[in-house]
Amino acid sequence: GSCSLYQGDVTESRFVENMVRECVSEFGKVDILHNNVGIVEPGGPVEIEEGNWDRLIDVNVKSMYLMVRSVLPHMVESGGGSIINVSSIASFFSLGYPCASYSASKGAINALTRNIASQYARNQIRCNAILPGLMDTPLIRGAVSGAYKDVDSMVAERTAICPMGRMGDAWDVAHCAVFLASDESKYVTGIELIVDGGLTLTMH
Repeated sequence: GSCSLYQGDVTESRFVENMVRECVSEFGKVDILHNNVGIVEPGGPVEIEEGNWDRLIDVNVKSMYLMVRSVLPHMVESGGGSIINVSSIASFFSLGYPCASYSASKGAINALTRNIASQYARNQIRCNAILPGLMDTPLIRGAVSGAYKDVDSMVAERTAICPMGRMGDAWDVAHCAVFLASDESKYVTGIELIVDGGLTLTMH
């Protein structure tokens, strides 16, 4: 197969519209949309600056709105498709440190996912969310590590509370995304697929 890469700001409607237009022009249609962009900032409402709040909501939520707004008409025209939105268990559980803007954004993603799934089911368009738990990715060693004493302490603390004795990795999420994108999940829509190694089972 072939692929095309596009670099730009998915919070800008003009970039998103042009990217989708070029994609459809090159490949004919859009079968799968995987919304995976996101940032995190530790802190509660008092600690987070207004500009940083707005930026996080733009990146985490507005980007998904712009993408689905541009892609959905093409999926309707072609007779269906699959949309996968990456959310987080932080949408309904505490991660052990305050991250108000991040949690709020992920809750919004869950609601957006359910709305799209309900509205477009008869168009054979499925929309699902993946909710990762504590994952060991480069992202946590940047912004998230600021909520801990140091990186080593962060890794140790996060690993210690995982029932399986380890954090997940990007492949754990990727394999779930492939399932939701495939015909193997053709009757699955509107769900929040938790990928956390059982962590939420320990939360109350």
